[in-house]
Amino acid sequence: MSDKPRQQQQKEPPQSVLAKTLTIGFMAGLIWSTLGSVFYYFNFTQVSAATFIFRSFWQTDWTGSLLAEILAVIIVGLLSIVVALVYYLVFKSRKGIWPGLIYGLLLYAIIFVAVNPVFSAVPSWSEMSSDSYVTNICVFILYGVFTGYSISYEYQEYNHQPQ
Repeated sequence: MSDKPRQQQQKEPPQSVLAKTLTIGFMAGLIWSTLGSVFYYFNFTQVSAATFIFRSFWQTDWTGSLLAEILAVIIVGLLSIVVALVYYLVFKSRKGIWPGLIYGLLLYAIIFVAVNPVFSAVPSWSEMSSDSYVTNICVFILYGVFTGYSISYEYQEYNHQPQ
């Protein structure tokens, strides 16, 4: 019985901010690309994760399936690790939601404006509906805020805790 309080007082060793950044990036990619796929299913937007990852390169029947969406969400989660690392390297010491919001808008601009010609299945800026604009911008803002605020919070917590 006396062993139990001692076990409860033991804490896990703190995980490095970089390791948490990898986890945050992967989870952010899974969460927000899944939400984007749900919005695609309910016709709030004309694009989903599978539109970028598969439909732009292969025009086959399976790219419209649930399996393609699930695989695309996992791939976006893995790619999101790189995006989180970039945020970690550049903005980790910034406090608040504004850096994440700006980062989300910057990612939206890069993907939907600058790199759009690479993705043939993604409608161009002039062909996209207003519902798609609003939905995708909101998802990217939420992704940026989630990623940015989480990484910044972990960085601040790690640097302010007694060693």
